[in-house]
Amino acid sequence: MILSVDLAADVPIYQQIRDQIVEAIAHGSLADGSPLPPTRTLAADFGINFHTVNKAYDLLRQEGLIRLSRGTGAVVTAPATDQLPADWTARTRTLLAEAVARGISTDEVLKACRTLLDSFGATQQEGTP
Repeated sequence: MILSVDLAADVPIYQQIRDQIVEAIAHGSLADGSPLPPTRTLAADFGINFHTVNKAYDLLRQEGLIRLSRGTGAVVTAPATDQLPADWTARTRTLLAEAVARGISTDEVLKACRTLLDSFGATQQEGTP
């Protein structure tokens, strides 16, 4: 797994790490049982505080995407359910509101969503276009 962080970005570093790990899981490059680098190792690689990496890992743990243990470290775990996380609707609502505020058409939003889902190898559900 290759991660990169942009120290000058507006997005906090811990969020960048969390987001890239989620995308790696979605792409299938991190499967159930895949180990993640130790927090101190990853922090040293990026030249950042290990608490920053720890925060990213803790978010992933809270979201049920990894498990943390002293013996095995951080390991990707298959989600226990296929239900959307509680905050997913709120985050999606904000992104869609941004699209509307910028005058982006519904067709363009749906096209962008389909393109992104396809990039993760998402499969269509029966009955959806």
